[in-house]
Amino acid sequence: MNLTEPTTLGGNRVHVGAALRQTATMAWRSLISVKHNPLELVDYSITPIMFVFLFTYVFGGQMAGSPQDYLQYALAGIIVQNTLFMSMYTAMSLNADLTKGVFDRLRSLPIARAAPLYGRIAADLVKQLWAMLLMIGLGTLLGFTITGSALGFLGATLLLLTFAAAVSWTAVLTGMLAGDAEKVQVFAFTIIFPVTFTSSAFVQVETMPGWLQAWVEVNPVTHLSDAFRGLLLGTPVGSSVMWTLVWAAGITAVFMPLAMRGYNSRSR
Repeated sequence: MNLTEPTTLGGNRVHVGAALRQTATMAWRSLISVKHNPLELVDYSITPIMFVFLFTYVFGGQMAGSPQDYLQYALAGIIVQNTLFMSMYTAMSLNADLTKGVFDRLRSLPIARAAPLYGRIAADLVKQLWAMLLMIGLGTLLGFTITGSALGFLGATLLLLTFAAAVSWTAVLTGMLAGDAEKVQVFAFTIIFPVTFTSSAFVQVETMPGWLQAWVEVNPVTHLSDAFRGLLLGTPVGSSVMWTLVWAAGITAVFMPLAMRGYNSRSR
């Protein structure tokens, strides 16, 4: 597509280049809001730090004999869990913007209708990256060692962000359907807790009952945790990377059209 030609994005006729700039502006708006609302740092900084400390020092001795040994296995799962929990903030922030009329005001501007939505998702991916790097940095101070290559680290980061981008569409749909932020939170916790804890994020699959292993082995959190862990540590990842990408593509294919339909109907 020629970026100099106008195209219709979300109902407003704008150039593709202009739409990309508008999306970047909306993303910056979301990021700069941290400056005016420092409490967001609790969600994106303090909560990840708390997860690392709690899992390492509460469960480490029981699970692996020492906190450091457990951290070497569990840090990848802790990061994956935090990534899923942070998707809840996407839903809550989007729901708040919708209920407070922020999107109504943005819709009155001569911008692509979908720019505020894509900007929100892009900004939240930056926040996901920040939280991941923060947790890896803290884990390193506590004894975690990255034994894989720089290329493996880059691959792990891209894989995590790809999955986070896919899950963000479920968050968008949740934010559209929920009546308020409290309902978003209840729904998110109801889904995220069982999915993350019935996976290989924190314990090895072989330690679970046989009837539960059948689900754990197909759980997308298991595939992402195994792939992320293997890429960081330089250990074999098998088919985990492939299945993570398959899950990400499937989630996007199902929830992105539903989320966009809900978004377009709410923004008319």
